[in-house]
Amino acid sequence: MAFFDTLRQNVAGLSLPGWRPFTRWLRRHLPTGLYTRSLLIVILPMLLLQTVVAAVFMERHWRLVTERLSEGTVRDIAAIIEVIRAYPQDSNYDAITKIADDALGLTIAVEENGQLPPPRPRPFFAILDDILSDQITQQIKMPFWLDTVGDSKLVEIRIKLDQRVLRVFVRRGSTYASNTHIFLVWMVGTAFVLVIISILFLRGQIRPILSLATAAESFGKGQKTEGFSPRGADEIRRAGIAFIQMRERIERQLEQRTAMLAGISHDLRTILTRFKLQLALAGDKPELSGMSEDVDDMQSMLEGYLAFAKGEAEEDFGTLKLSDLLERFRNDFQLRGRELTYEIEGSDEIAVRPNAFTRLVANLVSNSERYAKSLHIHARHSAKWLTLTLDDDGPGIPAESRDDVFKPFFRLDEARNLDSSGTGLGLAIARDIARAHGGNVMLSDSPSGGLRAIIRIPA
Repeated sequence: MAFFDTLRQNVAGLSLPGWRPFTRWLRRHLPTGLYTRSLLIVILPMLLLQTVVAAVFMERHWRLVTERLSEGTVRDIAAIIEVIRAYPQDSNYDAITKIADDALGLTIAVEENGQLPPPRPRPFFAILDDILSDQITQQIKMPFWLDTVGDSKLVEIRIKLDQRVLRVFVRRGSTYASNTHIFLVWMVGTAFVLVIISILFLRGQIRPILSLATAAESFGKGQKTEGFSPRGADEIRRAGIAFIQMRERIERQLEQRTAMLAGISHDLRTILTRFKLQLALAGDKPELSGMSEDVDDMQSMLEGYLAFAKGEAEEDFGTLKLSDLLERFRNDFQLRGRELTYEIEGSDEIAVRPNAFTRLVANLVSNSERYAKSLHIHARHSAKWLTLTLDDDGPGIPAESRDDVFKPFFRLDEARNLDSSGTGLGLAIARDIARAHGGNVMLSDSPSGGLRAIIRIPA
């Protein structure tokens, strides 16, 4: 495959003005798939080899055999002419006609006071006309006329002998290498069979690579890949085994993290419950109000951190209707006296983790609901990607802080805090869920004057 990559780089490096249209066309039409490239690597050398064989060997072989056959035929005709000139014949030339037919395989006739007809137009493929004309000119050295186009099985030759014309009919196979096409048929047929075998073999070799790519893509989206097993050549099996081992290590790490978080959650919740109980027994004292608020903040931060760390990875994929989800958010906006509009381009049903995706969108929508007066959501569901663009008219986020707000527990000093709970985990959880689906969340300026949030995940 490195050949095509090198070719692309070399083509891209050509800077001559005359090459630019060709290089653009070549870049557009060079294949990018492994299967197509492998087929071209097999087929192109075979076609090149056959072209060289047909153009060089076959042309030389064809001409050489035709020259030998035409030379022998013209030599027989020259011998007949010498016999006609040297020995007296009967009026019908029956003896010489019989000798030519029986011994030489030639059908002849002698026309008294005959004339040669006007020259015929030369055929497009005139190798026989050229060779026969050269041989007659060299050996007989008399005016002649040829007809190699008429009857496909016979060639007619007329020789001017003083006041007579000798007409000779000879089989085309005696002057021309007419069976050479058999070699071409065998060559092309064998190449065709080899190409079919190569296609079947390459499909068997490419299929494990495609299975590995599909499994890796599904795992990257957070989907299950239980049906994958390494197949194919040793190198592909090694890559498949390495992928399975990597997947198992990641899954074990997630399981260990979940188990650890469950233990931490239990212990910390127990301690916080004791704090709350002690504060409740102490009564409503002004000096304890700050401590009560700290305990509530700790409870909120604990729940937020657990939700962020778990990422709801245990949820299976399912279907979700975008219109139902966005309509629910629109009703929430109306209850708060805010405006939410949306439009959906493409299919309404999407394949996601329903609860996780709902939380992903809810974290961004709730932020706009809290700090903006209006929000517009444009959902585009194409064959490859699902893209949700959220534009509001709130205070926005400074450009220098847009990377930091995705960090856990990061809080903005400005008026806009992206997490309703105040723990700084809203966007961190949103991006974590998007990446678990194989996508991402990005922030930019909105045409409405506020913040634009773009959710993009594979469809």
